[in-house]
Amino acid sequence: MDIFVTSTDLTVTAPTSAASAFIPSPATPYQGDIARYWDHEARPVNLRLGDVDGLYHHHYGIGDIDHEALGDTEDSAYEKKLIAELHRLESAQADVLLNHLGSIGRDDTLVDAGCGRGGSMVMAHQRFGCRVEGVTLSAKQADFANQRARELGIDDSVRARVCNMLSTPFETGQAAASWNNESSMYVDLHDLFAEHSRVLAVGGRYVTITGCWNPRYGQPSKWVSQINAHFECNIHSRREYMRAMADNRLVPQAVIDLTPQTLPYWELRATSSLVTGIEEAFINSYKDGSFQYVLIAADRV
Repeated sequence: MDIFVTSTDLTVTAPTSAASAFIPSPATPYQGDIARYWDHEARPVNLRLGDVDGLYHHHYGIGDIDHEALGDTEDSAYEKKLIAELHRLESAQADVLLNHLGSIGRDDTLVDAGCGRGGSMVMAHQRFGCRVEGVTLSAKQADFANQRARELGIDDSVRARVCNMLSTPFETGQAAASWNNESSMYVDLHDLFAEHSRVLAVGGRYVTITGCWNPRYGQPSKWVSQINAHFECNIHSRREYMRAMADNRLVPQAVIDLTPQTLPYWELRATSSLVTGIEEAFINSYKDGSFQYVLIAADRV
């Protein structure tokens, strides 16, 4: 069931009919498609992994598989252990992103652009004790994230709102740090980085973890095209990220290829009951070099 949010007070109310999802301005038909996609998305892989400890992510994992924790594949508890291991790798990915935010104080504000169901926001608040603001086009995701914040007793510090990440309500220079975790492929990068540059204080840190197609391959491969079609997104090249950052006063301080670290996650997920059919495209594109999983940390100058 879709959930709607008013543009004035962001009060969540149930719909009276199966009308279109609320789309915050400025809106385009494509953004409407994305809002509807995520309002209706209910893949078991996102919810089952989050049920492990109540941190609900919408990104992938990195790190080596703990085969000792998994145990014997013939064990009746193996699938439960596999799901717990996939979730551990998801949270490890979020930890790596948070590690690159720099020095954050309790009085600072962080912005999660494309916050999903809020797992990274919760982790950021737990680590830094600061305020974390999230934005998403999906009213369903925002409602879920805010409900979790209330359950955890941190709703005075962690909030998700239905908002276009290209035009946020935050004051200029308000944020000490901001990030996109696997959400930048839904927007134009120049528009995105212009908004992050506006919201960030001078000296503030921006971090993204994203999949991008490799310019050295020549053009997006058939696997990248399959990923685009599956998620209704538009994956950018690594070169486009660097160019758009340079045009918007974001100076990279670290560029890290996480591709070797994310392959184990995908190879393990492909053996689970939570497969979605896109695992082959990720594995093959990472292996043939046409697709990369990268972290870029940049400072606002």
